[in-house]
Amino acid sequence: MHFDLCIRNGTLVSAAERCSADLGIRDGRILAIGRDLPSADREIDADGLLVLPGGVDAHCHIEEPAYQGALLADDFDSATRAAACGGTTTIMPFVNRLAGASMRESTEDYAARASARARIDYAFHMIFAESSVDSIEHELPALMQAGHLSVKVYMSYPGYMLDDERILQVMEITRRHGGVTMVHAENGHCIHWLTGQVGHAHGHGLAGFAETSPAPVEREATHRAITLAQLSGARTLIVHVSAGEAVEQIRWAHAHGIPVLAETCPQYLVRTVEDLARPGWEAAKFLCSPPLRAAADTELLWRGLTNGTFQLVSSDHCPYRFEGPAGKQMSGGAPDFRRVPPGLPGIETRLTLLFSEGVGSGRLTAEEFVALSSTNPAKIYGLYPRKGSLMPGADADVVLWDAGAQSVIHHAELHDACDYSPFEGQAIRGRPVMTFSRGECLWDRGRVLGAPGRGRRVDRVRST
Repeated sequence: MHFDLCIRNGTLVSAAERCSADLGIRDGRILAIGRDLPSADREIDADGLLVLPGGVDAHCHIEEPAYQGALLADDFDSATRAAACGGTTTIMPFVNRLAGASMRESTEDYAARASARARIDYAFHMIFAESSVDSIEHELPALMQAGHLSVKVYMSYPGYMLDDERILQVMEITRRHGGVTMVHAENGHCIHWLTGQVGHAHGHGLAGFAETSPAPVEREATHRAITLAQLSGARTLIVHVSAGEAVEQIRWAHAHGIPVLAETCPQYLVRTVEDLARPGWEAAKFLCSPPLRAAADTELLWRGLTNGTFQLVSSDHCPYRFEGPAGKQMSGGAPDFRRVPPGLPGIETRLTLLFSEGVGSGRLTAEEFVALSSTNPAKIYGLYPRKGSLMPGADADVVLWDAGAQSVIHHAELHDACDYSPFEGQAIRGRPVMTFSRGECLWDRGRVLGAPGRGRRVDRVRST
């Protein structure tokens, strides 16, 4: 038995167990797991390291159209470079309908850009917003048959918010085609009204942003999404959950046999609403939607990661630059939360933050870390077992992880095209040493390897 690459003496960690073994790789796939495997063309000693399946980031925004004049900083090259340096080997960005184009044409456009520039593998979610309502029935089924098996709908944001009947329409189609409906659960009507109330009473300073979407706004929308999921029978996932009250609704659903899925993000696990009280424009670095919450909410999120409330942790990478006319400060003048695009960069720091604050603090086991960051998203979105596993036959997407390494996050050392990190100065324990995508090393102890355009679209299977 011949291998192109053999990773020896490491501790292999899956979502269920760990063992000491060698990993044999050939032609971009895992060929064998065992002790004393035959020699390979390249040998790597992973003694003292964890050997993990590459991360699957199932929620990130890349090369989307401008939102209220703001442009995302990352293209598929810079975003996937940063992802690989952070231990992620598969991403799932969104197809946002392009002006003057159908959803099919928009999907083809995104696929062409990813094919030309992505360094790691990818699959797409679709966004069906107000401009796409008329095309739900005649475009969505064909797109799902072509393998685009997940759709995101919004309960908030002007231009994106769908009413309940339209969301049910999407859910019914995803149910029929074995797909997943992703729901951004905030009540947009409440947000609109509260924005006026907050502005009238206190002005529009950045510290007031969280008051425009307090926990009840997320709680109500979460319960409504659960109700729509129950009525339609669609496989439904609540994205970027931030509030403890929303966690309670998801627990209620599970107790009543409604199998909704849920996701949260590192920013809601390590940052709090107090960051929005920072002076001047500095608070804009922490403005995202839903907003950051109180420390008590953060603790409920961590609890939900271990008790089955949440199935995955994604970055929700939305990299608006801080400086410049198309970034967070595009309006100039006094900070005004109505004119700051909501979203944070985080594609490279997702895994290190979850590992450090989860495994490093004793909140999570290494197996739970793998499940939440790799295996579960791969299973939910139809990528498993090709992605999210270390089993023979899977793609050789492998990360060697130093669990004891200590460092501090500095944006100057990251690899995205943004100009700041909301996690600047955060001490972390544990980091990726080497990242392999289909057996090719893309990150080697501080060296960026690989080339733009080597990434491939991953075929997906229907949910069951």
